[in-house]
Amino acid sequence: MADSLWQSDLLDLGAYLARTGYSGPLEPSLDTLRGLHAAHLESIPFENLDIVLGRGVPLDLPSLQAKLIASERGGYCYEHNLLFAAALEKIGFSVSGLGARVRMAAGLLRPVTHSLLRVDIEGIAWITDVGFGAACPLAPLPLRAGAPVERGGRTFELAHVGDPENEWILHGPSLDSDGKPIDLYGFNATPVFAVDFTVYNQYTSTHPRSPFTGRVVAQKPGVGRRLQLIGDELTTEEADGRHEKRRVPAEEVPSVLRTEFGIVLDAADAKRVVEFQRVAATGGR
Repeated sequence: MADSLWQSDLLDLGAYLARTGYSGPLEPSLDTLRGLHAAHLESIPFENLDIVLGRGVPLDLPSLQAKLIASERGGYCYEHNLLFAAALEKIGFSVSGLGARVRMAAGLLRPVTHSLLRVDIEGIAWITDVGFGAACPLAPLPLRAGAPVERGGRTFELAHVGDPENEWILHGPSLDSDGKPIDLYGFNATPVFAVDFTVYNQYTSTHPRSPFTGRVVAQKPGVGRRLQLIGDELTTEEADGRHEKRRVPAEEVPSVLRTEFGIVLDAADAKRVVEFQRVAATGGR
């Protein structure tokens, strides 16, 4: 595919569909987009383990397939949304990238460090994002204000902010907001490309102030149950809204990653993650 923007010519679509368990239609329709979005979220976890293991985060499609598909690992926003963009493009969707500033109810001006996708279907623009961890929207949203989308008891909605009208805020419940909608992130409609994600990725995967360089992060945004491991704290939210938080000792982290998130580490990586957690618990001493 000579005009591929998202390396879809390199994608093994059959392997991607097997990894996500998606078996629905493959025409570029809204139903297909919704089905693929849901299947991806349910199957591929959000995690930053290669950063804490010191490997970095390559974003070329062969590396993404080897990690998220063949090795059945997860990734963070750029990995998820670049792989998803390649799958959508391969099927025939019109896909463009967008960059966002994470808010999470904070009043700070933060840099553009998050990625999401715009998909145009029959003249209507949709926002789809499978890389925002436990706060991920569970279905695509139409790119217009006042059009809430509810799934699994959680509602997400876009709103205009500022001037001009191409400035948007995504509202929805984070795992820590007790079901109340907050400002999750802000973005505008200016397209960005895979090369831009590479630049954002360099900061996010290496800077000491990045939330992904100094602690283990693993999340799953499932419809019935949401999970979040941040450092040594595991938070679980059940479908009925019940929350549970507990501390996870360093030596139990590989087991929790396996049983709760489906992330299986080999013995060497498991040992390194335990050592990382022990050092992090002492403040790096």
